[in-house]
Formats: sequence, C-alpha cells, structure tokens
Amino acid sequence: MHDTNSEFQIEIARCRDIFEKKTRDYGTSWRILRLPSLTDQIFIKASRIRSIQESGVNLVGDGVEPEFVAMVNYAVMALIQQELGLEGNQELPLDQALMLYDKHISAATSLMLNKNHDYGEAWRLMRISSMVDLILMKLRRIKQIEDNMGHTIISEGVEGGYMDIINYSLFCLIRLTEEKETNQK
Repeated sequence: MHDTNSEFQIEIARCRDIFEKKTRDYGTSWRILRLPSLTDQIFIKASRIRSIQESGVNLVGDGVEPEFVAMVNYAVMALIQQELGLEGNQELPLDQALMLYDKHISAATSLMLNKNHDYGEAWRLMRISSMVDLILMKLRRIKQIEDNMGHTIISEGVEGGYMDIINYSLFCLIRLTEEKETNQK
C-alpha cells in the first residue's frame, strides 16, 4: 500500500535540500529573473527530459531526476516571484527564502491532496512520459497567459499551472524512486 503524502514529503525534502544548498551558494540571484524567464527555465528542463525519453540517449550524463527536482524548484521560485514581484530587495535572507519555499510547497501539497482524493491516485497508472507531456502543455498555457500580459477569459492564471508542474514533477520523482527500488530487488 502506498502512502502518497509520505512519499511526497520525502521528494519535497530532497528538492528543498537542493534549494537550500544552492541558496547558500548563490543567494537568491534568481530574484532578478522575470516570470517568463523562470517559465523558460522549466521548459528547458522538461524539453531535455522529453528528448532523453524519445531518443534514449543522454550525452550530458546527469539523469532526468535532477531535472524534475529543478522543475519543482524553478516553479516554486516563480510562485515566489509572482508573490513578491521584482521590486524591493532582490536578495532574500536564507530564512525568508525557505519560509516562502515552504509556503508555496504547502499550497501545492494541499492542491495535490485534494486532486489525489478526487482522481483516485490516477497518476500512479500514468506513464512518466505522459506526465512530462502534461508539464509541457502546462508550460505552453503559462507562456500564452504571459504573452497575454496575465489576462485570461475563463482559465486559471499561471499560479495553478506552476503548482501542477510542481505536483507532476514530484509524482515523477516518486515513480522513479519506486522503479529504482523495484529494480534493486
């Protein structure tokens, strides 16, 4: 029996650890990025994963797991940027950056729990490649909203798209961890 919330928290801890270590190394240099730049960073990561999935060739050497972690972290950065804007202090103290990270991850987790309840953990039956395609679709939607200066007629804004990207990426990390554990048996 799976405990999705516990598995989710394990993967969040992995992503948060990397976010914290990079913040210690680089500060919050990402605060200079506009939302479209963060969206494009996520797009680069998702495109690389899809390319590796389609070709079966990975010339850089890093696997796809770090790319899913990066997509989680860039999406959280985008949510923080959306909240704070580009004005004001670009450099955040570590404790504030982590508090904001936790706030947005918590919101994404709540969304996951609600959707997971309603959809009956359908993601466990999905292919990782399908989840990557859904991430790419969400990115196209976000880019369209950004190109429309944030205006939508009926659709949710970019925040929902970023939270879905966080959740799909975490689902993929859970599935990859399960595959590794199965292969080690």
